[in-house]
Amino acid sequence: MWNRPRFDLKVRLTLRVAAISAACFAGISAYFLITADREAHARIDGIAAIVAKSLELQQGKIQWVAGPRSDFPNLDPVAAYVMTPGLCLAFRGASGEMLQRFCSGAPAPASPPPQAFAAFYRGLFDPGREAARPVIVRGAKLGETVVSVDAAVQTAEAWHEAGRLMIALAIALPLLCALVYAALARALRPTRMIGAGLERIAAGDLTARLPPFDLAELSAIRDVFNHLAESLDTALAERSELTRKLIALQDDERRHLARELHDEFGQSLAAIRALAASARQTAAQDCPGLLGECDSIARTATGMMETLRGALFRLRPPDVDELGLVASLEGLVSGWNGRSRGQTRFDIRFDGAFESVPASVSANLYRIVQEALTNAAKHAGATKVSLHLTMADNEIALAIEDDGRPNEAAVKSGMGLLGMRERVAALRGRLSFETGPHGSALRVFIPLAGADRQALEHAA
Repeated sequence: MWNRPRFDLKVRLTLRVAAISAACFAGISAYFLITADREAHARIDGIAAIVAKSLELQQGKIQWVAGPRSDFPNLDPVAAYVMTPGLCLAFRGASGEMLQRFCSGAPAPASPPPQAFAAFYRGLFDPGREAARPVIVRGAKLGETVVSVDAAVQTAEAWHEAGRLMIALAIALPLLCALVYAALARALRPTRMIGAGLERIAAGDLTARLPPFDLAELSAIRDVFNHLAESLDTALAERSELTRKLIALQDDERRHLARELHDEFGQSLAAIRALAASARQTAAQDCPGLLGECDSIARTATGMMETLRGALFRLRPPDVDELGLVASLEGLVSGWNGRSRGQTRFDIRFDGAFESVPASVSANLYRIVQEALTNAAKHAGATKVSLHLTMADNEIALAIEDDGRPNEAAVKSGMGLLGMRERVAALRGRLSFETGPHGSALRVFIPLAGADRQALEHAA
């Protein structure tokens, strides 16, 4: 489809008003032209009637005084009263021959009409049309009077009338457009506030509200906008509360699972190692051939113990409330550096004071970093992972970047992003994840409440 240009609403409405005004002016001009043409024809019809009546009286007087005379018709007396520039008076006899004709000269117009207007006017109104009236004396038709106006004179008069209207249009139309545009700009000024409010809503700021407006239509939009913002704010608060409960339930379940593994599976592995050591002592005395199997059992149990410790560490991380966010994250990064054995290098930097970060924020940030490091190490195949935690003016910013190349399936499956998004949403924060040919980047922004922010500033 073609991309149609988008005009400003004020410009579009102004153009429509200008088009309607131009159409109205054109209609008015046409009305004046039609009226002028009718008046011109009515005038020459009236002149033809006057001339015919004058000739009838003239013939009657001649017959009453001295009988028929050869100086009939005589148009001089009536011509002195009715002649105007471009007007022609004539008498046509009963046989059709023109017996007498008078025409007044037409001065050259100061501003002759354009040829296009002249052709248009001649084709529409037929200027120069004759008006004829019969001259009847005692029931006998002696002939008829013929009156006409020069077509050029009539066209020039019409152009003079239309020209004045066009001058008025040329002056009034731009002024009208300017006034309409100014009025629309003033009336539609609140739409900028509506647009800014929608941008704030799109950015996640659900505290945006619109003030009252003078226009009823904009006031209706304002009411719907504020109601929608309140509904979204309430829905997001309920979702955040539900997410916090689900996350808390998940963490409780992890701690319970970790406790079960430690108490049951850990003790069983410890018992297996003890039995393997006892069996080795017995085998050393009675059956030296079983020493290898006993050592193999002990090594397997030891490996399972190491795997269990890693699983317990992931299920039940160190107490962030006791160690603090900085120490907990440093310990997490150190653990990953130790387990990676140089294959992946993990770095972490801190900017700001994090001693008084709320416990809920610290615990969720720890879980987010833990999940992100797991994704970078296991799924992306990164060789370098860098973490940067910053305390901004009104939020905590976390940036995790790596040089790995995640496969398509891992990206589509979410790579643990769903859990991280839920934790960030529970804290009313924002999360973005971008991948490229040179690695991926995870950015998290957690806003701080007013009371929490005061505590942080005091601690700093």
